[in-house]
Amino acid sequence: MQLHIPIQISPDNPEPLYHQIQVQLKELILSGHLPEGTLLPSIREFAKDLSCSVITIRRVYQDLENEGILRTRQGTGTFVAKVGTVTREQYRKEAVVEAMKDALRSGLRVGCTIEELKQLFEEALLEITNEGQGTPGNRQPGTDNPENKGLNTEVPGLAEAAVEPEEGGSGNE
Repeated sequence: MQLHIPIQISPDNPEPLYHQIQVQLKELILSGHLPEGTLLPSIREFAKDLSCSVITIRRVYQDLENEGILRTRQGTGTFVAKVGTVTREQYRKEAVVEAMKDALRSGLRVGCTIEELKQLFEEALLEITNEGQGTPGNRQPGTDNPENKGLNTEVPGLAEAAVEPEEGGSGNE
């Protein structure tokens, strides 16, 4: 039985194909959806499943092996390596921060002030938690959940992330 890996690639996406695959595969591994020891499809099988080049998948596997996320055993295949809790936590936070930075850059491009961005963040967070898609137990921001500490006041790092210029730009385009 062949493992199906839920990766969606888009030729319309400006990101290179290998990057789209690598980011999604890394996310599946670091989120625990592909646990340690999972045997991945062969390079040929995976390339066929995704309708892409064998060279593309080889590069993805090699890059993730270099990061210590995959390991290959000659004659056996490519497996998900043991990924420590610290690595998972670091990736989780980096992914969220990058998504926030993208949103903040968009806000700055359309002329929002830092104060407006903070307010929009608070409103969006409140909407999500009210929908039951946010924190466990549908807690409201600022309650006694230590993960939410300070969300109703100053958001640490938000202002710094908001004013970080986009690569090759001024941040206020």
